Amino acid sequence: MKTVCILLSVRLWLATVQAAPRPHIVFILADDLGWDDVGYHGSIMKTPNIDALAAGGVKLENYYMPSLCTPSRSVLLTGRYEIHTGLQHGTILMLQPLCLPFDEITLPQKLKEYGYSTNMVGKWHLGFYTKNCLPNHRGFDNFLGFYQAMEDYYYHNISTGSFNGWDFRRNDEPAHREYNGKYSTHIYAQEAENIIMNHDETTPLFLYLSFQAVHTPLQVPSEYSDMYKDIIPNDESRRTYAGMVTCMDEAVGNVTMALQKRGLWENTVLIFSTDNGGLHFLGSNWPLRGGKGTLYEGGVHGVGFVNSPLLSDQVRGTVSHELIHISDWFPTLIQVAGGNLIGGRKLDGYNQWETISQGAPSVRQEMLLHIDPLYTAVKNVKDDIYSDNPYFNISMRAAIRVCDWKLITGAPGNASWMAPSESGMDSVHPEKTPGKAVQLYNIAQDPYEKYNLAEAKPDIVIELLWRLRQYYNSSVPPNFPQQDVKHANPALFGGVWSPWQ
Repeated sequence: MKTVCILLSVRLWLATVQAAPRPHIVFILADDLGWDDVGYHGSIMKTPNIDALAAGGVKLENYYMPSLCTPSRSVLLTGRYEIHTGLQHGTILMLQPLCLPFDEITLPQKLKEYGYSTNMVGKWHLGFYTKNCLPNHRGFDNFLGFYQAMEDYYYHNISTGSFNGWDFRRNDEPAHREYNGKYSTHIYAQEAENIIMNHDETTPLFLYLSFQAVHTPLQVPSEYSDMYKDIIPNDESRRTYAGMVTCMDEAVGNVTMALQKRGLWENTVLIFSTDNGGLHFLGSNWPLRGGKGTLYEGGVHGVGFVNSPLLSDQVRGTVSHELIHISDWFPTLIQVAGGNLIGGRKLDGYNQWETISQGAPSVRQEMLLHIDPLYTAVKNVKDDIYSDNPYFNISMRAAIRVCDWKLITGAPGNASWMAPSESGMDSVHPEKTPGKAVQLYNIAQDPYEKYNLAEAKPDIVIELLWRLRQYYNSSVPPNFPQQDVKHANPALFGGVWSPWQ
């Protein structure tokens, strides 16, 4: 079968052995930050610290990830697609006895092999039903944060049905009383600063700062939302959201300043990433189509950049359009740490350090964006011209990108182009077309996914359906157990959400 593009030959690149000490690694993950929610993408959002770091580093403008929290975080910490860990269907629910599989080796576990101190601050969302699921048991020496998808930013509690409980921990122990009434973005920034300022500089540091911001609920101190009274006068929700973005930006600036004050910055690699696209009606992914939870670019094509004094002069201040996937951070950061992956599990990520630090072409020409066999919601699939193809069930929700081409099958989610309320522009809501279960876009020529070329390019569609079949054959079934209402009630654990098995 002919290939869609000429693939680069596999490049086995090993850097020169790095001088001690090994570089410090700071990975900052925003939650639900939209493409249009940073100043350097032309937004009205006030993000001077993020903008400055991006401007002085490498902006990753062809950067992809899953469209939801749990899958994205699992891929980041394992370097393996969610189809290979069973976490491809939605996110982990509050009462669900489910977490990142125990046989997966995480990034902090691997970095500990090379002498790193491993620290996590913020949102986990990779399961907590049993103690072995928790951050301190998955490679982190220290943890301050919460286990679930969301919670109150000040009081650190969350409810479902009749259940309500606090969800805030220092390592394995509840810490909600100490931080009651304190805003989480401020808590996490201060904790990150403390870790940095008290760190032994002779030991390499890994800091995973996983902000709650800017996930719902919409909460922020008024001093931040008030900055937008004149800019966003008629949309209180968007104004609050904007304040949350700016508060997070301030936190990023404070953490960077701490690295400089402590004398660690010159030997630090800092990565900033969103976990997925922005939520419709709150975050903005304009002019990209779709948003969080969709397979369009607004859901899976996210904000990301790298800044480090260790980057070569030729790439500082540049924009990279090379394909990068969130799974690539695992092998890339092991390379940065001077380690190797010999004898480990087969990864879906690639070492992209030469691409990022030297401007070399990406070793990646293809990436799986999604396959979920439990999501088959398209009506009248039999009317699609590809309904009887021998390779892939097109009613299944899936997406893949190979070179410039992107194929979507099944129900991709909200297909609108949502303009931010402050722009004065009209959003575009396309009419639904029954029986069109296959969509094909040339992302290089049509980054906003306006022109479905599926019927015009049958050879490309068949090739990509065949590739989806190869991935599906390698996948494990989705692990999505029933919620355990009987045993997970936080009232059984002093009102604190806790492991129950």
